Amino acid sequence: MLIRLLFLASLLAAACGSPRQFRSLQPDEKAALKQYKRLLPRRDTSDYVLLMTTQGHMVLKLYNETPLHRDNFISKVKAGFYDSLLFHRVINNFMIQGGDPGSKYASATQMLGSGSAPGQERIPAEFRTSQGIFHKRGALAAARDNNPDKASSNCQFYIVQRPAWRPGQLDSTIVQRNLTLTTPQKELYTTLGGTPHLDGGYTVFGELVTGFEVLDSIAATKTRPGDRPEKDVRMRMFVLRDRKQR
Repeated sequence: MLIRLLFLASLLAAACGSPRQFRSLQPDEKAALKQYKRLLPRRDTSDYVLLMTTQGHMVLKLYNETPLHRDNFISKVKAGFYDSLLFHRVINNFMIQGGDPGSKYASATQMLGSGSAPGQERIPAEFRTSQGIFHKRGALAAARDNNPDKASSNCQFYIVQRPAWRPGQLDSTIVQRNLTLTTPQKELYTTLGGTPHLDGGYTVFGELVTGFEVLDSIAATKTRPGDRPEKDVRMRMFVLRDRKQR
């Protein structure tokens, strides 16, 4: 009887949008994992992660060019670290940010964004602009504080949502922010979108593959002062493909 009551309590908590206490898969989650695994390119050796949110699912591809960030992220996903955490900072036409462990049980008025995971506090920067890795729309990047080495948070991340720039608009931003952009970068930002002023300042370690409509939906969420959504947007992540197990 006690086991049954605990099981019913966990289902009730999930239905109410509260943090889940167990990492067991629900039937809809099992179905989603099977569905998205079938869509992955067969010959790609990259790691892929399914990011489930209360507003829909997204698939993330992690870059092999940024192994420190890739391995750190994958290890936390496998451990269930991100389960029930919030997207605590959302700015439409810019990005959505989450991964603060303090967000799991945060009150509605609690300030978030300073939390970190146990272990190594920061991940050394891995800027790869010379390899064509920029803050394009859908870029997965690591948040950070103002440390002089620009090292990343060991858990907090953001996904760039900014849509395509008009050429004149981008030119004005380049002048205002004193940016130096290559022709390929300009073409990228005027066709796909992104945040060029973050290039070389924050580590991009992956990209969104599917779920751009979910990204836009979360970005459009009504927020309180401080950019936290009025209605909690929770996440849950699972590894879709681990290159080490192929």
